[in-house]
Amino acid sequence: MPVTRRRFVQSTALATCAAFLTDPATLLAQAGRHRGQALRWLDGAPPATHEGVTTGAAWPRGTVTARSSFAATAADGSAVPVQSWVTATWPDGSVKWTAHAFPGGIDTAAVTVGPGRPAAPARPVRATRRGDAITVTNGDLVWTLGTTGQAIIRSARRSGTEVLGEVALTASTQTAPDADLGEGAPLTRYDSLIQSAEIEHDGPVRATIRVSGMHQGNGREWLPFTLRLHFHAGSPAVRIQHTFVFDGNADTDFIRGLGLTGQVPMMGATHDRHVRFAGSGDGIWAEAVRPLTGLRRDPGEAFRQAQVAGRATPPLAEMADSVRENLQFIPEWGDFTLSQPNADGFTIVKRTKTGHGWIDADGGERARGLGYVGGPRGGVAFGQQDFWQRCPVRLDIRDAATDTATFRLWYHAPDAPAMDLRFYHDEMGMGEFVEQNRGLDVTYEDYEPGWGSAHGIAHTTEFTLYALPATPTAEMMAAMAHSLSVPPRLVPEPASTHAANVFGDWSLPDRSVPAKAAIEAQNDFLLSYYEGQVEQRRWYGFWSHGDWMHTYDRDRHVWRYDIGGFAWANSELSPDLWLWYSYLRSGDAKVFRLAEAMTRHTGEVDTYHLGPWKGLGTRHGVQHWGDSSKQPRVSNAVYRRIYYYLTADERTGDILRECLAGDEALTRVDIARKVGARPGGVAQAGSGATVRSNPQNGEIEMSFGTSWGAMLGAWLAEWERTGDRQWRDRIVNGMTTLAALPKQWFAGGANFDLATGRFTGPGDEVSVSHLNAVFGAVEINSELLTLVDVPAYRRAWLDYCIAYNASPEQFEAMTGERRRPGNLGQGHSRLTAYAANALNDPALADRAWAEFYRADAGLRMGLADRATRVEPPAVLNPVDEQAMVSTNGASQWGLAAIQNLALVGDRIPRE
Repeated sequence: MPVTRRRFVQSTALATCAAFLTDPATLLAQAGRHRGQALRWLDGAPPATHEGVTTGAAWPRGTVTARSSFAATAADGSAVPVQSWVTATWPDGSVKWTAHAFPGGIDTAAVTVGPGRPAAPARPVRATRRGDAITVTNGDLVWTLGTTGQAIIRSARRSGTEVLGEVALTASTQTAPDADLGEGAPLTRYDSLIQSAEIEHDGPVRATIRVSGMHQGNGREWLPFTLRLHFHAGSPAVRIQHTFVFDGNADTDFIRGLGLTGQVPMMGATHDRHVRFAGSGDGIWAEAVRPLTGLRRDPGEAFRQAQVAGRATPPLAEMADSVRENLQFIPEWGDFTLSQPNADGFTIVKRTKTGHGWIDADGGERARGLGYVGGPRGGVAFGQQDFWQRCPVRLDIRDAATDTATFRLWYHAPDAPAMDLRFYHDEMGMGEFVEQNRGLDVTYEDYEPGWGSAHGIAHTTEFTLYALPATPTAEMMAAMAHSLSVPPRLVPEPASTHAANVFGDWSLPDRSVPAKAAIEAQNDFLLSYYEGQVEQRRWYGFWSHGDWMHTYDRDRHVWRYDIGGFAWANSELSPDLWLWYSYLRSGDAKVFRLAEAMTRHTGEVDTYHLGPWKGLGTRHGVQHWGDSSKQPRVSNAVYRRIYYYLTADERTGDILRECLAGDEALTRVDIARKVGARPGGVAQAGSGATVRSNPQNGEIEMSFGTSWGAMLGAWLAEWERTGDRQWRDRIVNGMTTLAALPKQWFAGGANFDLATGRFTGPGDEVSVSHLNAVFGAVEINSELLTLVDVPAYRRAWLDYCIAYNASPEQFEAMTGERRRPGNLGQGHSRLTAYAANALNDPALADRAWAEFYRADAGLRMGLADRATRVEPPAVLNPVDEQAMVSTNGASQWGLAAIQNLALVGDRIPRE
């Protein structure tokens, strides 16, 4: 029998729920009746297949106690198995955020979670530690994981039969770039070495195992890695989230191949062994190791149909004599490769075995990243999420004609050029700060020798391995490939999350009046425009997928990819937050995936995870790690919290915790070190630095917005995740002492005591930076002022909000000093709106909208009407162009629009 979707699910012994479609209003009503939160599928309907999902849900303060358990129900009231845990609490100890894991295969259109007794899955997953191994039992499938040695997975057995052998990591490097070494460069191979393994969740719906280690080879241990292996009840798969950190020397360590490799026991005759690759869309490339079709002699229709379908062929005695007696003369194809070197094309080749030539088989544009090797008695499918987007990548199958086949998921293909992580230019006469400042003035690049290092950056990849009872049908393979490349997610309804009053000031879309409708339309246009730019400009690749460019070059009709600080955005002015708040409001799947890709990239590649800069990130530049300005404003926990709570993603949780090291890292990184080498000792645009104030031992200089504001996000996350009041006290200490400074927020920064979290001064001069409020400080202050009561700080923040865009006369009256020319007036309109809302001041509300529409250092309305199409030969490929849009401007316009609508939407001008 073919392995249909129904049989596929049944084989995992999960009784699925009935599917039905329900509109959002009904979902919310259903949730209300159950005192719960409404969850729906991100893409609008249940997926054809999935291997289990995990989601987050928010709860209003004081409504759910920390001792609560959680149940899940379908819209018809039937129970859905669920495993839940608390990810954050409110200051009163009540539950703020929870995580909920669901089994593989559930296809109900909607789920409500709420306090109650959870239903157990029909056959729970269980993780146990026995000796030097961890065993995960999931129905009739038993996974054995290593806690020492090389093999991450030692085996997977279905009903006692091994269908998957050892799975491990592999890497290879060379000592110089390809151009220097030429062909046949000697490679050094490294294999995984496990140093620790622990059970984080042991079931019954989801089991999670965390494995850490190093790559070892030639007497060296390096490239530290962390893997989380997720098993969901009712699923034959394991999802592996893999992170490695580059801790090498960019001048001598040129990574060639990075892969996950596994062994597959091959059973049955070679004509009953099948190979599958998923191509573009629903396309499946399907062949056998020894083909029975297309021969000069016909083995029989039943044999041909069974082989093409991936089923067991009839008994050999029923095969036509002319073929049966000559099977040995039909070549056995043992080796197969699908290679995706770039975002635009893949090829498939095959050969009989080592020592013989490769034969071109097929190709296409964008492969989904799923392969399979096995037969009717069992096999393994293996895949990588975001496959073509993270090119160069490759899927290999080797030795399929032998007793044991090998698959390799190359998340950096070994036949691609070796990674070259060296800085992209030489010193260019900028050995001293004076010359570096001159370079900053002309290219916007903050260069300093030795500070453009990739040592400490990270990369995360998600793999899925499926231990299958039989070869999947083409339809099932296509459904699995779609699920891999577009991961199904249950997500909370925007109205449910909004009702919980989390993440500060945002509202649901309202198009009831023309002015509001126009803002919503422009926000939609900008989001769609950037989605299109990602595709048209090919913002893809191993180290780049997820990031956007900073500024446009209207003369060349390209983004300024090669011009200093105008190239990669690296979170500059908070595009991460704009995307997440846009998603929170709309629930749009495309926006979610843009935000997810950016969060994953900026949290891994643009920040440091070990070494002297751990806890800091790198300012925008031509290379993600290249600029010499290392600051907390980029590693910013504020940019990660929303994704973490919406998904309960443990890797993002690790990164949030790493951000706690950001303030201590500033003992080694003086952000303002070049200020004295500038004319008048004044910080230039883009530095975010304040005037030096001679900190004492145990102190650092801390800017209020770009550094302390970012640290507030890390401390808040740790406080709400753990309940540990030391982080709350650290926040309050900073608020209290900042408010006690003579110039408060207007000082821009002050000395900061690392031990206590207190500002020690002097803070007696006005030094207002246009950057202090545009790296999450507005958003985190909005949250914190609802969680802790520090009246003096609240007043200080409101004064800053009122004064930043105020008239010169009002600014001088509030600060006692003449106003310096401001910047980013449109983005700061939301500060005015915050003060208007807090003080119930209609005049301030009207001023906020006037500032927004004036668009100082921002974007004007009507952008969609001015977008143009540029065709060759003016450009290489046709592109859509809106030359007035920069990522800085779009991000701050979007955040100001969203927050102004939430805070003073009732005062929006009618004309």
